[in-house]
Amino acid sequence: MPSDSSTSRKVPSHNSALAVADDDVQAEPDPHSVLQSEATEALPRTTIDASPYVSHPFAYDIPRSREQSQKIEAFRQTLERHRGERQIIVLQDFPDPDALSSAWTYKLIAQNFDIQCEMVYGGTLSHQENIALVKLTSLPVQRWPLPTLRTRDLTVYQGCALIDNQGTTSQLMPSLQESGIPTVVMIDHHSMQGDVKSEFVDIRPYTRATATILTQYLQAGLLKLDSNSSEHVKCATALMHGLRSDTNALRQAQEEDFLAAAYLSRFYDGQLLNAVLQSSRSKQVMDVIERSLKNRIVKNNFSIAGVGYLRYDDRDAIPQAADFLVTEENVHTAVVYGIVQDEDDDIELVIGSLRTNKITLDPDEFLKEAFGQDTHGRFFGGGRSQAGGFEIPLGFLSGFTESAEYSKMKWSVFDAQVKQKLLRLINPDQHYHNGMS
Repeated sequence: MPSDSSTSRKVPSHNSALAVADDDVQAEPDPHSVLQSEATEALPRTTIDASPYVSHPFAYDIPRSREQSQKIEAFRQTLERHRGERQIIVLQDFPDPDALSSAWTYKLIAQNFDIQCEMVYGGTLSHQENIALVKLTSLPVQRWPLPTLRTRDLTVYQGCALIDNQGTTSQLMPSLQESGIPTVVMIDHHSMQGDVKSEFVDIRPYTRATATILTQYLQAGLLKLDSNSSEHVKCATALMHGLRSDTNALRQAQEEDFLAAAYLSRFYDGQLLNAVLQSSRSKQVMDVIERSLKNRIVKNNFSIAGVGYLRYDDRDAIPQAADFLVTEENVHTAVVYGIVQDEDDDIELVIGSLRTNKITLDPDEFLKEAFGQDTHGRFFGGGRSQAGGFEIPLGFLSGFTESAEYSKMKWSVFDAQVKQKLLRLINPDQHYHNGMS
């Protein structure tokens, strides 16, 4: 399968080396040497060492490599250059706990440099845990649907920050770019999505969560968390949830994730996190899970299920159904998809999610190979370790009709096409003419 530059580089996952814009990253020193005073003195000193931002007594507060120290210092210098400005933090259209918590952390760090930020997303929050996280922590995020965006004065913003995305998963970006707002900061843990145009870039495809990256900025002292501050405690709790959700409750965590969690353990509220995690599923989510069970087919340990039409606000039921299907015996990968209807903008999209327990399956490469890219070179799908998703606009065929027969016919065509594209990779020895064997 073809691969882009971000997925073709082989970096040992247990080291989680930085995948930044430069390709000349050196190997990390043994992290255990940080605990030895003589070895610490032998490490090369960088500009970050001389700054007041690193002065913590705990081993997991110390940057683990020279490259990481340099990246943190570059981030600090970028914020310093933009001191006193106003920025807009853009999240993906359907932000998850990793995105929400990381953006909040960036907002608090930026405040230390007199940078005022608004956190915005263009889609919706529909996953019950995401809704609970925002409500219970008073997380300062705003929904800006496209009709609202057109009425806003964007000239008040001097810069844009992309957190846990690279601009390809936000419907707000074209309008922001047309307004001439430059991208100042881009921090993400997904594979490179194309040409990266940002003043500061920290993209690490082999880091499990963007929350881990932002926590490392906290560990370096760019913001000193205060356990007596309600806002800091809530943000630390959100970070712990973001880190936990993107590492499958730490079961897929790497060393740097555990170090980040150890740091956050001094500040987060366990009872608050438990309240977020205990939020119940809605009836709509349960209905989608039921449909995925009824419609699934299993081929070569892949479970594939089309769930038909969904309202835009119920979009997050799709990844929850995939999470459920992958738990079935003799299934290592689940793909669930449906046609999501956005009545506000009169558009329809095929949206799907992939979940896998197979270590050798790369969701990013698999989905890019399955669904390809649009006329602008943007891939319809992508992912990270053990999870991925895809989003395909229906274009001319979008739109609603009162004819149930036509809607059923349209769904059957897209259902068969998605299955066919998946099955030709799952079972390449077979020829699928209509998505079925």
